[in-house]
Amino acid sequence: QVQLVESGGGLVQAGGSLRLSCAASVRIVSFNSMNWYRQAPGKQRVWVAFISSVGTTNYADSVKGRFTISRDTAKNTLYLQMNSLKPEDTATYYCHLPPAYWGQGTQVTVSS
Repeated sequence: QVQLVESGGGLVQAGGSLRLSCAASVRIVSFNSMNWYRQAPGKQRVWVAFISSVGTTNYADSVKGRFTISRDTAKNTLYLQMNSLKPEDTATYYCHLPPAYWGQGTQVTVSS
C-alpha cells in the first residue's frame, strides 16, 4: 500500500523560505510523475507543481520563479523548495501520486 507523508511546514515571515518533503512508503518517486497541491482555508485544493517521470517540471503561475519541485530517488522523497514566500501562500500543502494517492498535508503559514 502506498503511503505519502509530508513534512517541513511551519510559520515563516513573508520573504522567507521553507522546504517541504514528501516521503513515499514504496519505490515510486523515480518512476512516476508527482504533484504538489495546496488548499487555503475556505478554498478549493489547487495544483501547485508537477514533476514527470523523466524530470520535466511545471508550475502554477502564482509560484513560478519562487518554488522548485525536485526529488531524491535514493531517499524516495519528493521536495518543494519555497522561496520568497508571500502571505497568500498560506495553505495546507499536499503531495499527490496520480491518480488517487494523497499525503495528509503539512501546514504552511506566512505572516506579513
